[in-house]
Amino acid sequence: MSKDISMKAADNIRILSAAMVEKAKSGHPGGAMGGADYIHILFSEFLNYDPNDRSWANRDRFFLDPGHMSPMLYSILALTGTFNMEDLSNFRQWSSCTPGHPEKDLDRGVENTSGPLGQGHTMAVGAAITERFLSARFGEWMTHKIYTFISDGGVQEEISQGAGRIAGYLGLNNLIMFYDSNDIQLSTETSAVTIEDTAKKYEAWGWAVKTIDGQNHDEIRAALKEANAEKEKPFLIIGKTIMGKGAVKTDGSTFERQVSTHGQPLGAAGADFGATVKKLGGDPENPFVIFPEVAEYYAKVNAEKAAFVAERKSEQSIWEAKHPEQAAKLKTFFSNQAPNFDFSAIVQKANNASRASSATVLGEFAGKVENMIVMSADLANSDKTDGFLKKTTAFAKGDFSGSFFQAGVSELTMAAIANGMALHGGVIPVCGTFFVFSDYMKPAVRLAALMELPVKYVWTHDAFRVGEDGPTHQPVEQEAQIRLMEKLKNHKGENSMLVIRPADAEETTVAWQMALENVKTPTALILSRQNITNLPGSTYEQALQSMKGAYIVEKDTPKVDVVLVANGSEVSTLVEGAKLLREKKGLKVQIISVPSEGLFRNQPKAYQDEVLLPGTPKFGLTAGLPVNLEGLVGADGIVAGLDHFGYSAPYDVLDQQFGFTGEAVFDKVVAMLK
Repeated sequence: MSKDISMKAADNIRILSAAMVEKAKSGHPGGAMGGADYIHILFSEFLNYDPNDRSWANRDRFFLDPGHMSPMLYSILALTGTFNMEDLSNFRQWSSCTPGHPEKDLDRGVENTSGPLGQGHTMAVGAAITERFLSARFGEWMTHKIYTFISDGGVQEEISQGAGRIAGYLGLNNLIMFYDSNDIQLSTETSAVTIEDTAKKYEAWGWAVKTIDGQNHDEIRAALKEANAEKEKPFLIIGKTIMGKGAVKTDGSTFERQVSTHGQPLGAAGADFGATVKKLGGDPENPFVIFPEVAEYYAKVNAEKAAFVAERKSEQSIWEAKHPEQAAKLKTFFSNQAPNFDFSAIVQKANNASRASSATVLGEFAGKVENMIVMSADLANSDKTDGFLKKTTAFAKGDFSGSFFQAGVSELTMAAIANGMALHGGVIPVCGTFFVFSDYMKPAVRLAALMELPVKYVWTHDAFRVGEDGPTHQPVEQEAQIRLMEKLKNHKGENSMLVIRPADAEETTVAWQMALENVKTPTALILSRQNITNLPGSTYEQALQSMKGAYIVEKDTPKVDVVLVANGSEVSTLVEGAKLLREKKGLKVQIISVPSEGLFRNQPKAYQDEVLLPGTPKFGLTAGLPVNLEGLVGADGIVAGLDHFGYSAPYDVLDQQFGFTGEAVFDKVVAMLK
């Protein structure tokens, strides 16, 4: 490509980016204008995609971290043909396909939802791990690169520590990151908040690093060629770019490197939009135009990429013919369908902690659910994800033959990496830690829910019964927080998350069945540290009723006097209390287990009424905030829970002190019914 066409294409991106923000009267044009040169070279000369199928499994991936640079992404994708000028002119408007921050849209080439800084490039790490995992199983013929784009804000976010450490440790040579270093952030210049040497930091983590002029196309090409040739390390290109590249005032003087262009349209920031467009070669009266020579060039780019893809697909066809069983397996991995698994054959130890029951299931998955990747934040032997690890090996540099990822102490990083794995496709990511540390993970969990990613969360040590570890490790409010995600609908109008707290070993098996079969949204399993007495008549078949979100565990006839409501380990406490209510007061009792209120509320009203018995007095017991069950108990009764932090003591002492015994249930129900 001639230098003139190359610069013309970059300027075209600058004009489109600035025009989108100007028309919307909202947005961030400066960074998009500065990053235009790199993004043009990357997409036109290096990024391999199928112009006719943006979801092609072996495509290179591009993960944008700074979602505020969406105008740049939409503009380059418009040049490649997935957005039109009307799409761009409707930037940030109702029902448009160009929202203010990018939202996953594979058909248009948007690989990830981004906005919360730091998560986008961490997802790229997850995708890079997945590429290595799949290539280790099916062959190097399916290798591809994972590109990501980060800004000063993403580098500053703490999650970058975990992403940088892990990528370097694993030697992810398939990961190439461009750091758009323009020394400007939203409120200040970067010099007002940091003096770190970013290059040395990443080198210390085991990355290869090259610093270039991010506006110089020859230097960009050379850096990308070097990055693609790297065999041992992830590669960081630090591009020194100019915020608001090309922006001018009315008199034609420069308006580059201004903090104001980070968060405002050019006109509002102090530049002259029309003069800027004119200087860049566009028409201020009609800025939403792809220059004819740029359109012609990108038509040739797409033709070349289509030819490349045809060669790759031909290579795949030859491989498939030679390895039909492997080919069928690969197709299954990318089918977005739940794998077949016989849960009824799992033998659980009775009266076990649900974390241990989960370990039993995970142990059965190992080697059978072959595309499952399980990970833990340095707690595998405590959250019992080691039930899976004991039958496989952990990832290491150059060795992705196993299926376990030791994330280290980095819960948020782990959760964002799991999102990247799910976005890449072909694998089932599972991540574990203590439930109280779900607080660290929630930003990534929220994005998983928004992107409809079927990540599985194993959250153990689910209540104050963590005991001696004390209030810092005892979840109280966490269940209430995460169950809000069951009430929040995604853009398809479905519960954005499935949250399950099983009541015994058999319910844990079924909880995992629901998790594995849920391919539409994230699933959280909330599991106990302490042993739980099995429910009366507990079997796998009985526990299948929990697939409705709630079911009747025990029911006396003919007329029920009180309904007892709980989930998790508190259900067995209700069973103890019900025995006393029958023996001492002659009461007729209905006990219900509600592992997932969100799922239960999706059932027909007749079934909900059968379980809840509207008008019948109800007593709810929860180890968390009373609000966990108040929507189920309603005005018909009371909920006993915790409205305070826990204390350090043996869990059975805490049960006595906090009123989580059969005797306490008896006393509270009798008092309620007076």
